Amino acid sequence: QVRLRESGGGLVQVGGSLRLSCTASGRDFNTYAIGWFRQAPGKEREFVAGVRWVSEATSYVDLVKGRFTISRDGARNTVYLQMNSLKPEDTAVYYCNAGSTLRALQDVRTLNPWGQGTLVTVSS
Repeated sequence: QVRLRESGGGLVQVGGSLRLSCTASGRDFNTYAIGWFRQAPGKEREFVAGVRWVSEATSYVDLVKGRFTISRDGARNTVYLQMNSLKPEDTAVYYCNAGSTLRALQDVRTLNPWGQGTLVTVSS
């Protein structure tokens, strides 16, 4: 089973940047797609971005295209989410999770149990 741990959240001003890290371990994690998700107060958890470990193909939700970049570092078994030009509406708890494909990441209801996430707060 894939095990994932999120880190890197914090408080940032509007227009600022943060980089989140998702460190992976466990059996065959490099055969999966790894995604970043977020849940804002009072809202449902949503897909933000995903990367296929082997091909490094990526997918983004429209709201973050051009501002967020997902990447993976094979040497560190880590998936990053670089977030630039942050807006107050990006405030949320951010989670990472694994799916069999990038498409599978789109349905958050079918994914593995969630970790604690990391809080990102964008102040205006």
